[in-house]
Amino acid sequence: MRVSWTDRAEARLDAICGYIAADAPRAAKALERRLVLRSRQIGKFPQSGRKVPDYDRDDVRELIEGSYRLIYLIKADHVDVLTVMHCAQLLPTDSERL
Repeated sequence: MRVSWTDRAEARLDAICGYIAADAPRAAKALERRLVLRSRQIGKFPQSGRKVPDYDRDDVRELIEGSYRLIYLIKADHVDVLTVMHCAQLLPTDSERL
């Protein structure tokens, strides 16, 4: 199954890695690599992530990588990565605002 990152998800990944890179460029690159690799897992096994507890939806799931959540939406023919965010951050009340 094809995996695509939304513009918002790509922007969030860039912002997170940019922030980390200011003090630790190697750590930022390593995190980016790990998150992209995890997104490939979604394409092979879209149901492998758990349902996001905050939303009552079977098609919105997440994978945890270190301290980050990779939240994605399963569609009929592909998967959209909706956002990546730190686990300590609160999710919006509506999944459409991810």
